[in-house]
Amino acid sequence: MTRFASLEYENQNLRGFLYLLPGEEIMAKSQYNRIKAVLAEKGVTNKELAEALKIAPQTVSRWCTNDMQPSIEKLYAISKYLKVDVRELLVATRWL
Repeated sequence: MTRFASLEYENQNLRGFLYLLPGEEIMAKSQYNRIKAVLAEKGVTNKELAEALKIAPQTVSRWCTNDMQPSIEKLYAISKYLKVDVRELLVATRWL
């Protein structure tokens, strides 16, 4: 049985459809880092961070949206530039 899920894009009047294979479900994007929040708290832009780390601004943007995650080395470089503990850049977890 073919299933389609309707998608609505935020801030746009676009609608689309995503083909789902049997047994697949749409899942919310997981949040692994707090880079976007810490940048806002510090008043630093994505572009400023990208320039400081000598990387593309698109890379920082993808970190901020949790589309991809920085390496451990980059996390330490980000924490040093923002003058925060590296743990502040990650979403806290509690395992039972």
